[in-house]
Amino acid sequence: MKLTFILVVLVASTLALLAWTQVWVNAVVSASGADSLRLAVDGSEASPAITALALAGFALAGALAIAGRIVRVVLGALEVLIGVSVFLSTIQVIANPALASSPVVTAATGVAGTDSILAAVEAATTTPWPYLALGASFVMLLAGVGIIVTSGRWPGPTSRYQTTRMAPAGGNPAAESQTPDPVVDWDELSRGEDPTAENNRDRPLE
Repeated sequence: MKLTFILVVLVASTLALLAWTQVWVNAVVSASGADSLRLAVDGSEASPAITALALAGFALAGALAIAGRIVRVVLGALEVLIGVSVFLSTIQVIANPALASSPVVTAATGVAGTDSILAAVEAATTTPWPYLALGASFVMLLAGVGIIVTSGRWPGPTSRYQTTRMAPAGGNPAAESQTPDPVVDWDELSRGEDPTAENNRDRPLE
């Protein structure tokens, strides 16, 4: 389950980033004293925030791999927030492709201002790519909710290394207790005591 959600987050972020690199809007712009211009508007120009959101999704997937239960819930909520942000950034382009073309229109014609740009754009149509980003946003939303709901059933982090204790073969407690401890001996020597005195008292006379 843990690996499944991590992969889903990675796939959704990859799809959003892939869509961002493609053409989102084809616009036809009228120019004074010239023929109409046909402009292709990439996702990077129509919705520049997508790249940062997709990269945040990649980072979140990496954090999920090592996060504890409480942190997983927080990351799930963040994934929901990323999905909502991708949705809002994408739906604005789909709802008003002419306005989303503003940066490209201004660069090509010098026309600035919302009203002037909308007046200059004769036609603007979206390509399938923003719809792919929109689909990715829904996957992010569902993944975030799923992480929150199921995080308590994920396996917890395990310790790779465990402390081991040296003991005599056969597990004889008496023998273990008689094993010299160099640290204890050094402490006794530092206090001016003889660490072998007790052992010598226990030794039978010959």
